[in-house]
Amino acid sequence: MLSVCIARSSRGAGFPSQHHRFFVWSISRRNYTTDVEYRPIRSVLVANRGEIAIRVFRACTELGIRSVAIYSEQDKMHMHRQKADESYLVGKGLPPVQAYLNIPEVIRIAKENNVDAVHPGYGFLSERSDFAQACIDAGLRFIGPSPKVVQQMGDKVAARQAAIDAGVAVVPGTPGPVTTPEEAMEFCLKHGLPVIFKAAFGGGGRGMRVVRKMEEVQEMFERASSEAKAAFGNGAMFIEKFIERPRHIEVQLMGDKAGNVVHLYERDCSVQRRHQKVVEIAPAPKLDVKVRDRITGQAVNLARHVGYENAGTVEFLSDESGNFYFIEVNARLQVEHTVTEEITGIDLVQTQIRVAEGMTLPEMGLTQDKINPQGYAIQCRVTTEDPAKNFQPDTGRIEVFRSGEGMGIRLDGASAFAGAIISPYYDSLLVKVIAHAGDLQASAAKMNRALREFRVRGVKTNIPFLLNVLENQKFLSGTLDTYFIDEHPQLFHLPQSLNRAQKLLNYIGTVLVNGPSTPLATKLKPAEINPHVPEIPIDYSARGASSESDSDGDVPGPEPPQGFRHILKAQGPEGFAKTIRNHKGLLLMDTTFRDAHQSLLATRIRSHDLLRISPYVAHNFNQLYSMENWGGATFDVALRFLHECPWERLEDMRKQIPNIPFQMLLRGANAVGYTNYPDNVVFKFCELSVQVGMDIFRVFDALNYLPNLVLGMEAAGKAGGEAAISYTGDVSDPTRKKYDLKYYINLADELVKAGTHILCIKDMAGLLKPAAARLLITALRDKHPDVPIHIHTHDTAGAGVASMLACAEAGADVVDVAVDSMSGMTSQPSMGAIVASLQGSKLDTGLNLNNVSEYSAYWEQTRTLYAPFECTTTMKSGNADVYLSEIPGGQYTNLQFQAYSLGLEEFFEDVKKAYREANILLGDIIKVTPSSKVVGDLAQFMVQNKLSADDVLSDAEELSFPKSVVEFLQGSIGEPYQGFPEPFRSKVLKDMPRVSGRPGASLPLLDFDKLKAELKEKHPYSTDRDVMSAALYPQVTDEYLTFHDSFGPVDKLDTRIFLTGPKVGEEFEVTIARGKTLGIKTLAMAEDLTPNGEREVFFEMNGQLRSVFIKDKEAVKELHIHPKADKNVKGQVGAPMPGSVIDIRVAVGDKVEKGAALVVLSAMKMEMVVQAPVAGIVKSLDIKPNMKLEGDDLLMTIE
Repeated sequence: MLSVCIARSSRGAGFPSQHHRFFVWSISRRNYTTDVEYRPIRSVLVANRGEIAIRVFRACTELGIRSVAIYSEQDKMHMHRQKADESYLVGKGLPPVQAYLNIPEVIRIAKENNVDAVHPGYGFLSERSDFAQACIDAGLRFIGPSPKVVQQMGDKVAARQAAIDAGVAVVPGTPGPVTTPEEAMEFCLKHGLPVIFKAAFGGGGRGMRVVRKMEEVQEMFERASSEAKAAFGNGAMFIEKFIERPRHIEVQLMGDKAGNVVHLYERDCSVQRRHQKVVEIAPAPKLDVKVRDRITGQAVNLARHVGYENAGTVEFLSDESGNFYFIEVNARLQVEHTVTEEITGIDLVQTQIRVAEGMTLPEMGLTQDKINPQGYAIQCRVTTEDPAKNFQPDTGRIEVFRSGEGMGIRLDGASAFAGAIISPYYDSLLVKVIAHAGDLQASAAKMNRALREFRVRGVKTNIPFLLNVLENQKFLSGTLDTYFIDEHPQLFHLPQSLNRAQKLLNYIGTVLVNGPSTPLATKLKPAEINPHVPEIPIDYSARGASSESDSDGDVPGPEPPQGFRHILKAQGPEGFAKTIRNHKGLLLMDTTFRDAHQSLLATRIRSHDLLRISPYVAHNFNQLYSMENWGGATFDVALRFLHECPWERLEDMRKQIPNIPFQMLLRGANAVGYTNYPDNVVFKFCELSVQVGMDIFRVFDALNYLPNLVLGMEAAGKAGGEAAISYTGDVSDPTRKKYDLKYYINLADELVKAGTHILCIKDMAGLLKPAAARLLITALRDKHPDVPIHIHTHDTAGAGVASMLACAEAGADVVDVAVDSMSGMTSQPSMGAIVASLQGSKLDTGLNLNNVSEYSAYWEQTRTLYAPFECTTTMKSGNADVYLSEIPGGQYTNLQFQAYSLGLEEFFEDVKKAYREANILLGDIIKVTPSSKVVGDLAQFMVQNKLSADDVLSDAEELSFPKSVVEFLQGSIGEPYQGFPEPFRSKVLKDMPRVSGRPGASLPLLDFDKLKAELKEKHPYSTDRDVMSAALYPQVTDEYLTFHDSFGPVDKLDTRIFLTGPKVGEEFEVTIARGKTLGIKTLAMAEDLTPNGEREVFFEMNGQLRSVFIKDKEAVKELHIHPKADKNVKGQVGAPMPGSVIDIRVAVGDKVEKGAALVVLSAMKMEMVVQAPVAGIVKSLDIKPNMKLEGDDLLMTIE
């Protein structure tokens, strides 16, 4: 025996040199126990994977021990095999989990590679006594308890009996394992509910279910048993009475071969979901010292009673009265052992190895009096699970990984790196984060900080949920029980993960692989130019006094000089109108931000380019009457084609331009849509518009239908507005009888009587000739001398400047213009031309021509970015034939584009002629959105079908007219002046229903609460603004929100990058928020496709390599890819998570009720029952048993 003692005290007799072993245990000779043989371990095989395997490897390396890994075929790229000194494939051809459960092969690998000992980790074979015995039989040391103890403690019944024999209190339960639902039912009937089912041969929450209803006993038992069998190879269950509101306290033990046992204090594992621990704390906060002493003492007694050696944990339930009950013994290392290591300073894994070598606890200095906890440690298990979807496991490729580190933080992980593939085959643990500090609150603060530093992209994680836990006051006070998560639903109020950078890379990659996301109207490409933004000379010592300073700091620098908005805000609409009327010079409204580009560039100007020039406008054009910058077609185009939020555009412009009034086009009862809406939709829209930043509503109606106009004026309410009269015809032509001077004067009288603050003439086609302008404006001025008059026109014929000057001379207060480079043709007259023409006169605009020139230069360059939408591709000049066709400016451009894009450019003259004939057929109506669309649709219908006006009239009863024409004749947009055309109307409609009076009056009010709930269900992070957008454009809004969720803030990209993507090798910057700029370089795009039809696109972002996989839409057509469930089709049932099909409960033709069980899926050892979202008949099944699925893969269709 003396030689044994010498061996323990001499490196030369069994210990490696200090060069190989970096930690030398201090040994106290007086505590030697000389009846234990010491045999050093030189190599350890870890029969496990992932994080715990790496944890053991690290301990081995520090002890100078060779480490050996095993890995399944699915884990061949996994990090744990790379961290070991050697690694070997196990279970070739076997399923992923079975590979690690293959005992003979694990033993073979160990023996073939001269391994001394095997560490089982946790899970898999760690609690299999037959595995421990197999190791010993093969001459290997098992780093854990003896096989007998593993068997006794792994058998819930035997462990329970051992606890009773050791004097430890237990919960009433079954005397042995239960294998059938009938036995389970018998116990439940005898002892009552609630009960808990637990796997008899494993732990970790697998195969665990709480049952509170008798009708759930059978289903719950079958699911728990199936889950247990998949995880542990045996589906037998243990049943016991369920203790309400317990704390889950566990005691960490360590025993040696000499019978010494110590505890390393306790851990609180009460923060659980689905009986799996989420957050663990050591020591347990607010645990009475007397209870702690009793619970740790009983744990040690139990261990001594069974002859326990190595690491283990005794788990208890503790109630509010201080009573505690034995649950089970985990005869292995626990996932949460880390927090115990942190508070005690003891390396449990190294201690396990030392014990297996034959060292005793006293020899290692581990006597109970020397083990004292220091501070508090918290462990958070960061998993790839989505807390917003009931913690469904997520799988895929980690595109970005950045961890949180720093003082007091420890990370134990294995899968956490960019490029790692998270498979559905194993546990969802990504990394364990451990924080240690002097008290619970300080430890929680460190953990909070570390988790906020994490960036994980590509898969969902539970980090947002963990942060909510860490900020919960009950958690911070240490008042915990196992109901904590269930009773705090606010923990699931999760902030949206922005993930802006990676989403933008996905967008850019998609454009590079599949082409533009916004259809390009021509073959022209955006110019490679960065438009110059003129500088603003700023005097920082002088601050403006705008009525609304920017309080959130988004717009730095001094405020611009006051403008008319100050008066509007201070004096209200009446005072504002009076100021406008008393102003001496001609005032201008700038349409550059809306109608100009709607007419010239298909409404495609993006917020990005509007906002770049906005500060210059605010500082140099404060004399403007207003800016028309929102509403009209810009609303739906922003959502539909530019993939940006129109509300955010308005809000951002307001921040940049606080001093100039904003004006928008409100289509009366049509709001910014193309149909009539319920009255409350129009009112709500106007209310929200004012909140976000709108000032003046220019209200018009497509037919000058007074009831619709009045509704729009009422909706604009206190915000103030202009009532606009849509102009058509020619008041200077005495042969044009329908829309004569009297018509406009009478309509103006009605609008003034209705309370308009300003009268507007909306000349949407540019028909107001100079002579007609003098006649009309003079008559209006004479009739209403105190009401400001505002004139809007288009310059299609080229006479716009002359007409606006004539209006000004006749008494108009405001005329519309566009900056020079965005003026002319179907846009508005030139700002510079009018400013120059009136300089020095009594109507001088007060604008500086040099400023106009700089402003124009910016747009001249910016316009080249929008070459794909440039109207001058087909339109080379203005055209006076607009006086014949009367086509509105924006529509003129669109119709010409359409004709050219269809290769029918030679037929455009026919379209213009047909437009004139269609107008007469419809009764010579006012033509502006949406009535202009009615005329345009009928005109194209006539040209396509080679129909004359006579043909249309004579064959009206047989022809299938465009929908817009039929709805107009039904009265869906109102009543035209002098009524509908007969007999044309009657021939077309026959016995179809007709709308009498104002269309919106007969529409039921929209249920906004219902719409919000429906939108939230599909888009959880949608806002009230999105609800308003959906009320106007439901499908377009849905598509926008889906796009934004996938691709992020694409409005922050430069326009050329947005439209056509960057060139390979190109470097560019994207500012996603103030102070946050991304540097991106496009590196390459893979030529080869993945099996899923994807191409990998490589980038460098802020100096780090990133890549995204983009599905090639063309290539995919030739591959068989499992279909995805369409979220817009309620009957299509998609896989809620990636996984395997283990049971199909229905067949084609079966009738199912809503909520009925359809399919059972399994992923990451968790099983989930997919329920029917609707009642109906199963129309088709798209799955088979054992089929592997991705998330949202189509399971079946219910009709």
